Amino acid sequence: MEHILGNNWTVTPAGGSTGEAYYAQTEGKRLFLKRNSSPFLAVLSAEGIVPKLVWTKRLENGDVITAQEWLEGRELQPEEMDYPRVAALLSKIHHSTELLDMLMRLGKHPLTPDEVLKDIKDNQTVLNQVDPHMEVSVAIDFLQQRVQDVRHDKHVVCHCDTNHNNWLLSAEDQLYLIDWDNAMVADPALDLGMLLHSYIPLDKWDDWLKEYGIIPDENLYQRMIWYAVSQSLAFIQWHQMRGEYDEAALRLRKLNRVMTREGIIE
Repeated sequence: MEHILGNNWTVTPAGGSTGEAYYAQTEGKRLFLKRNSSPFLAVLSAEGIVPKLVWTKRLENGDVITAQEWLEGRELQPEEMDYPRVAALLSKIHHSTELLDMLMRLGKHPLTPDEVLKDIKDNQTVLNQVDPHMEVSVAIDFLQQRVQDVRHDKHVVCHCDTNHNNWLLSAEDQLYLIDWDNAMVADPALDLGMLLHSYIPLDKWDDWLKEYGIIPDENLYQRMIWYAVSQSLAFIQWHQMRGEYDEAALRLRKLNRVMTREGIIE
């Protein structure tokens, strides 16, 4: 990365799941760099959803490097996820026709519950490595039984990982949602289900969803449960395949809490 910016820049890895992100700084200037970020980033920047995109460069080998503002700030704490501004920003994302049009142009087609279930069942051997895994088999049975009931014809841009550490609050009090590598076109219940089940007390769901801009009904609740369970399984699979067994176990405990709260297991 130094050869792109010049010798006076210091570049350090920024961590993350892809290993393709870096912090760069020189006197008076700081940037966040990423290799082969999606063209979707430009629209996210224009919408004010991620920190400002400063420049994009294509290298001779075909790689694309993007540079964003490196902002002073912090990730949200779990207890801050019930703030109205979180609901408002997620609503802005889900209702943006510009984001949806761009992601569709990039070849993202609406993700259906049937495809979600197929992906999980295709990798069930990975899930069966989780010990204990009684919750896994119960969860897959639950998804199979309800898949026909959660099909939905309204699709939006979903972030697909609304974990609190992906919400950045800048020193200027601007809220951003970062790390869009796994974005999909899907039922908004995919984002809503995992976020509410993970962070929002049940007695505050209606108020949170009103801040988001909808009056919930039973169909939405059922779709949110289905996607909370399916996303939990998908994350368990992902961490297992990466050898991140502690994180997989943490996701299994979250799955257990969701299914216990919803009466899927006792």
